[in-house]
Amino acid sequence: MSDSESGRGGIFGSKKPAMPPESSRDWKLIEKLVMSLQAEQKRSRRWGIFFKLLTFVYLFALIVMIRSPIGDGMGVSAEQHTALVELTGPIAADELASADNLVGALRAAFEAETSKAVVLRINSPGGSPVQSGYVYDEIRRLREEYPEKKVYAVIADVGASGAYYIAAAADEIYANRASLVGSIGVVAGGFGFNTLMEKLGVERRLYTAGENKAFLDPFTPERDEDVEFWQSVLENTHKQFISAVKEGRGDRLVDDEKLFSGLVWSGQQALELGLIDGLASSSWVAREVVGAEELVDYSRGPSPFQQFVDQLGVSFGEGVAAHLLEFRLELR
Repeated sequence: MSDSESGRGGIFGSKKPAMPPESSRDWKLIEKLVMSLQAEQKRSRRWGIFFKLLTFVYLFALIVMIRSPIGDGMGVSAEQHTALVELTGPIAADELASADNLVGALRAAFEAETSKAVVLRINSPGGSPVQSGYVYDEIRRLREEYPEKKVYAVIADVGASGAYYIAAAADEIYANRASLVGSIGVVAGGFGFNTLMEKLGVERRLYTAGENKAFLDPFTPERDEDVEFWQSVLENTHKQFISAVKEGRGDRLVDDEKLFSGLVWSGQQALELGLIDGLASSSWVAREVVGAEELVDYSRGPSPFQQFVDQLGVSFGEGVAAHLLEFRLELR
């Protein structure tokens, strides 16, 4: 045999070494990896399109909202009507039932030439005595400026505390027999953590200028003189509340020492106590008392832009949650 023939196959002879066969498990892992990468790419493209559309919609809505009036009610009707102003929820500067919103709506309702009277529909547990006082004073001023127009407060589920404070400025007050009315009082509360801190071994370090600057601090023991002073503040505010109610209701109130105790009454009880003038709804008052059945809402609600932003946030949150849920299910 020649050298060329003997060396034709190299050191392994004429056959090449066999490679180990690929197992089916390895192929499945590779296939799964490729499919996962493809799915991730598709998901990324979908979210890219979503955010581009979201940006476009946001910019378009922003332009529309800027060019449109915001925050107003239904507006003035050409026909004679009863103006409606809603007082809903807690009364506070940063809430929908703020003095700014309520005063603005009431002014628009009184100024409308075709509004025959104003109905203030109340469904509120009360809130800030300051905000309530602002609205009370404005209603009294508007009544003097527009003596031909009366304002009627109509209590729905609840008209208590600061909400009743405002209602007392109206010419008349109505409610349902099961409405909750009254709660003529002032409340303030808090917590004391000084005993808990002692048990936990935590030392309170507080530095002030002025001996009473840290009065009623929840992390230090309560002092009798602090409680006495704070009680005087509450009593003074309560007297202002009582004075406003008496000025608004006059001799319609019965002589009952419990009237200003902070108790809340049903509409039927409130009628007997002189806290309200009758049992009726806002539509009944507009039809039977005012004589103008059509109710036109002058309330100031969230602006269209704010509503859009809120809805956009909810939709975005739901979209992200759905995406995360889908991704979690895939990983399982």
